[in-house]
Amino acid sequence: MILKGKHIVLGISGGIAAYKSATLLRLLVKGGAEVQVVMTPSGKEFITPVTLSALSGKPVVSEFFTANTGEWHSHVDLGLWADLMVIAPATASTLGKMANGIADNMLITTYLSAKEHVMVAPSMDLDMFASPSTQRNLALLKADGVEIIEPKSGELASHLVGKGRMEEPEEIVRRIEAFFSRCESLGGKKVLVTAGPTYENIDPVRFIGNYSSGKMGFALAGELARRGAEVTLVAGPCSLPTPPGKVSRIDVVSAKDMLSACEAHFDDCDAAILSAAVADYRPEVCAESKIKREKEGDMEMRLVRNPDIASTLGKRKGNRLLVGFALETDNEVENALGKMERKNLDMIVLNSLKDPEAGFNKDTNKITIIRRDGEQMSFPSKSKQEVAGDIVDCMFRQ
Repeated sequence: MILKGKHIVLGISGGIAAYKSATLLRLLVKGGAEVQVVMTPSGKEFITPVTLSALSGKPVVSEFFTANTGEWHSHVDLGLWADLMVIAPATASTLGKMANGIADNMLITTYLSAKEHVMVAPSMDLDMFASPSTQRNLALLKADGVEIIEPKSGELASHLVGKGRMEEPEEIVRRIEAFFSRCESLGGKKVLVTAGPTYENIDPVRFIGNYSSGKMGFALAGELARRGAEVTLVAGPCSLPTPPGKVSRIDVVSAKDMLSACEAHFDDCDAAILSAAVADYRPEVCAESKIKREKEGDMEMRLVRNPDIASTLGKRKGNRLLVGFALETDNEVENALGKMERKNLDMIVLNSLKDPEAGFNKDTNKITIIRRDGEQMSFPSKSKQEVAGDIVDCMFRQ
């Protein structure tokens, strides 16, 4: 029983589909999960806390304080307790508050405190679901790593017909079980991930760098950790938070720093994903003090080649799985294949800078995965969290 012993926070907001939440709760409890219901105040207008408490065996949490006792309900403790948070139904109002951090009820503060995966099952009228505001909020939540369980088309409470019906409880449970199955699929695996740019210092205040945000590498580290892997994340300069789970972060600055960290941890890993945008060259000399602007004339700087991290690890990879990235502007597939061969990679992830939905500092990516056996798989534009899932699937598929 994949759900046995799992801690699940079930969030219920104020929509007519709240009647389905009772069935969802019953199925989760029947599967062996321990479920804590958190409702918005308007949710209680659609289904009573008494019903849900009887099904879960726990008092329903809705307010920050219990009125008659003054007991405080800690959203932080709930966020730490949960192995998964599922909000079903998720109304347009709740989605908007989640996406924009409007913490005005217990459900939203619990979401903001959640350390583990979050799923939402939207439910609303078709025009509300199709509105630019709702679609924008869903896109923001996807970019934050929230899993969207798409609503179905059919007759709605308004008696109109269209997309907006909350997915059926049985399918939501299937998605939850699939999530927990993924969480255990990489248990015992150790994976090295590089992410972000490198900075090559010119003097104490200037550097050569690139526009990499680190988002793709951090998404990969998070996805691997969600599936149970132990991750060593070697991160160039970036401001992203460390993903939750078994992720050990090593912050570096230069290409030489990154190589040293990778060499120190590579032998202990089962696989490595080299997604960092590493500078190919560095200044031959780094000035000890700030270089002053001369009154006249130009300045020349000699650049020397940086060590090639992928080639270095490729020469000593043994039976480890080694994945690289190729960001190309011309002859994309041909150049990616050549890079995979030269660096002894098992798989390469190709991005094209010609594609407006790929590249640096974006929340989306559009990739082609090329395997050493010649298989090529192209994917549509997706959030980087979803892309990370595709990459990990291709790496570890049987």
